[in-house]
Amino acid sequence: MPTYVYEVINEDGTGGESFEVIQRMSEADLKKHPESGLPVRRIIQATAINTKGSGKRFLDPAYQASKGFTRYEKSGDGTYEKVAGEGPKNIAKDEYA
Repeated sequence: MPTYVYEVINEDGTGGESFEVIQRMSEADLKKHPESGLPVRRIIQATAINTKGSGKRFLDPAYQASKGFTRYEKSGDGTYEKVAGEGPKNIAKDEYA
């Protein structure tokens, strides 16, 4: 089950104390703090990506290409060079201006 982060909504509308709750995805968002009863809102968090151990293979350009992804890396000011997959060899800032 995912862990969600909530924050208490202060009287002036700013965010206050934050806390985590393990909930099913099908459950409704909390509206009140489970202990204090104060109003809360859910905070959107970035997804955690494992890049250590066996997770390193996902960063390998050959693996990305085998899964149908195209990867570009910055090679200059506004210029990107393809390192994996299909598509143009280079992308320059001027091409899409």
